[in-house]
Amino acid sequence: MADTLMTTSVGPTNAIRTQYIAKYIRSVAQMRLYDQFAVPYTAYSGGLSMNELMQGNSIQVNFSSGLQPGVTAISETADVTPQVIRDATASVTPTSRGEAVQWSENLMIQAYTDVAEATLQTIGENAGESIDLLAQAPALQGTWVERAAARASLDAGTVSHRASDSIFRQAQIKLLRLQAPGFMTDDGGAQVWMCAMAPEPFHDISESGNVNDIGLYQDRGIHLNWELAQVGNFRLVVSPFAKVFGGAGADNGSGAAADTLAAAEQRLDTSVVTSSDVATNAAYGDWIWIGTEETANTFYPTNEPVKMLSATTVTLTIAGGGPNGGLRYDHAAGEAVRNADSVYPLVFGGPQSLVKVFATDVGEYGTIVGPKDSGLLEQWTHIGWKYYGNYGRLSQNRVLRWEVSTSYEA
Repeated sequence: MADTLMTTSVGPTNAIRTQYIAKYIRSVAQMRLYDQFAVPYTAYSGGLSMNELMQGNSIQVNFSSGLQPGVTAISETADVTPQVIRDATASVTPTSRGEAVQWSENLMIQAYTDVAEATLQTIGENAGESIDLLAQAPALQGTWVERAAARASLDAGTVSHRASDSIFRQAQIKLLRLQAPGFMTDDGGAQVWMCAMAPEPFHDISESGNVNDIGLYQDRGIHLNWELAQVGNFRLVVSPFAKVFGGAGADNGSGAAADTLAAAEQRLDTSVVTSSDVATNAAYGDWIWIGTEETANTFYPTNEPVKMLSATTVTLTIAGGGPNGGLRYDHAAGEAVRNADSVYPLVFGGPQSLVKVFATDVGEYGTIVGPKDSGLLEQWTHIGWKYYGNYGRLSQNRVLRWEVSTSYEA
């Protein structure tokens, strides 16, 4: 009996698989941000299941108009003229995403750390980030946008270009006026919405106007414990994964640095080489952005900020968001290196601001594939993730984007 238990693979394999899935789901969920604005498409499907909705290249929702108010007395001699109910449509097109990694059996033999477990966590984080990018696009590429100036002119040194509590009063009026659905409070009171943002504008809001006065004279937790969780009818969701249009604003007031990478740079690199001396107009400790400038509705998800830790030559020592303090993403030669002010979008909306569809057999969070061995000698191990689905914005009046600069870059 002991020998049988030692040689069978059914029990241990299933246990390991279950453990991997749990780690994957936790990693995926941690990376979700703009997904919180989305409701499953079945809410508009008229009873169709998600499986039925996914059976096609595109999924369409129909909207019916209301009627004109009745303002005329009914005639005693002529019949009323019937009104026409008008309709409009919106659609979401499902897509697919997936990534995988491979390592050798020799690596597993020699590695001190648990390669499989570490890779699984990385796979889950990559899936979460990648799938949330599908939600980020409709949340941030809508035509309903408010800002104090054109994106390229938003200036960190101009107070009126930054986020403040006054924005929330204006946003509430706009969302109410356009009847954007929000969350209902437990007591059936007024609607509340979410506002997703990066940490930088959150700082400006905490130190602005009425919020600052309350923090100084009434509720010290706002400043000392950072307990600002709600402004008016908006719950604040502050995340480092919130989108930033890096270097897309006004040129830096102390001198514009606009250069390019002289050669390709790889993840984890702690220095980069520029085509000319970017340090001419940038100093030690400055933020610089690496990637393509984002104007209008263009998105480049691998743009990233780094801190300059040197400012003397074309070779710049940097601190970035990678695990070792280096670059988080690969970058091609010729990508821009800029120190212009960044633009921070605040996204206002509710749980029905976006819709999402997904293949139920793969799942809302995608699914893990592997780990499994390959090769004639089974000397390689593969593990990855895959996802089928997408997000969409059904109407422009449900997502408000407010673009601001930040005092952090002044």
